[in-house]
Amino acid sequence: MKVLGIDIGGSSVKGAPVDTATGRLLAPQHRIATPVVLKPKQEAEVIRELARHFGWKGPIGCGFPGVVHGGTIKFLGNLHQEFVGCDVAKLFGRATGCPVRLVNDADAAGLAEIRFGAGRGVRGTVLMLTFGTGVGSALFTGGRLYNNSEFGQFPLRGKPAERRISAAAKERLDLSFKEWAGRVSEYVVEVENLLWPELIIAGGGISADHKKWFKHLKIRSKIVPAKFRNEAGLVGAAINAAD
Repeated sequence: MKVLGIDIGGSSVKGAPVDTATGRLLAPQHRIATPVVLKPKQEAEVIRELARHFGWKGPIGCGFPGVVHGGTIKFLGNLHQEFVGCDVAKLFGRATGCPVRLVNDADAAGLAEIRFGAGRGVRGTVLMLTFGTGVGSALFTGGRLYNNSEFGQFPLRGKPAERRISAAAKERLDLSFKEWAGRVSEYVVEVENLLWPELIIAGGGISADHKKWFKHLKIRSKIVPAKFRNEAGLVGAAINAAD
């Protein structure tokens, strides 16, 4: 099945048509910068522009940085708060004239990794953690997704864990990889005690430097870097729409 996969971020929206049987992009990604915080109708215009770029008339899968119930946003961090309570799938569908299905962005990245990447063939419990501005999570057992897990909000030292362990926190506090890995270990051990994952997949841009920090982790789970890089969100969003 061919689906237009879209990944909405805090500073850009990117997309490409995806062959959901293989996870392969059918055209180069197109990226539209969004340097200011957009309201829902403004974001819908960006989605319309992206669909027009590809002359798209079919189904659209969209990864969104928030808690998604059906097509409605219940919670989000970095985008405009007017999205909360908004039926974004319906809004984007009107803007593009196409059927639109939404999924949490970290869940989308996880779907790509489970179907075609580092988690392929693993039937036990798999936890994907994406380290970026915040910390996203995707939880799978038997290959099935538990939607909207939001383990980046797990309390660590009285605050949401992502404030201490995100890639942005590492940069903001000028932490070495060893120092940052110590914080990540503290967090992962707490999560391990709750979930007992058989595999952890580390995503986000910092996963490309995994050799610099995996060696400093003190955790019991097997951990591997994500195979998909900046394509994961849009590929997973397309998979979700096709499924």
